Amino acid sequence: MVEIKSAAELEKMRKASSIVAEVLVLLKDMVRPGVLTSDLNAFAEKEIRARGGEPAFLGYRGYPATLCVSINEEVVHGIPSPSRKIGEGDIVSLDLGCVWRDYYGDAALTVAAGRISKEAARLMAVTERSLAEALAQVRDGAKLGDVSHAVESCASAAGFSVVREFTGHGIGRRLHEDPTIPNYGRPGSGITLREGMTIAIEPMVCAGRPGVEVKEDGWTAVTRDGALSAHFEHTVCVKRGGCEILSAGPAGTAWALI
Repeated sequence: MVEIKSAAELEKMRKASSIVAEVLVLLKDMVRPGVLTSDLNAFAEKEIRARGGEPAFLGYRGYPATLCVSINEEVVHGIPSPSRKIGEGDIVSLDLGCVWRDYYGDAALTVAAGRISKEAARLMAVTERSLAEALAQVRDGAKLGDVSHAVESCASAAGFSVVREFTGHGIGRRLHEDPTIPNYGRPGSGITLREGMTIAIEPMVCAGRPGVEVKEDGWTAVTRDGALSAHFEHTVCVKRGGCEILSAGPAGTAWALI
């Protein structure tokens, strides 16, 4: 069942989402060749707790970290490790969630480490643009299929594919709520969005074919063909004339769609 959030609930979600945004902005500036992914994870946990939040991912269904760090062909759920360093030319997806007073925020972005290839840069730009085009469809009375179709159309027009095994989702008192939000769909299909719904839209776009598989760690999803993948995500609230991006970054900072 899809929940409509009250004004008080939305205020808590704004706070949780703002913590995510603030920490992601700091993490983005830390991504460079030679940095350990475990250091990014430790920093994320410290900064979330310093702001009065709790890590949303740590322990969720057994996930062992605060931050998901997915590199190159890794699509989502990459586990930070003290033995893994970011390399020159990597593209690094950072996915982070926070709980504040029992309500959740969730967002992600993909960052370049050093000088990256033109194709990697194009993939990142198209993935971010697909999120922007999806968000442009969100408003009271819109169909969910319009949101999903916007992601797929943008990616396909650039010659890329969208992941089908992983999706966006409703969010609020739980990290994952109804509805499921695929990154593909038919215009005019699906449920009708209503003011007060809160959803996390997260395009996962591949430079190659869309198939993915999960590695032996039980978490890290990679493209089957080894092609690069990028990931962007925002938590938003449906409004009458559009949507409020709850996870927008602080004013004056470099952040997705700002």
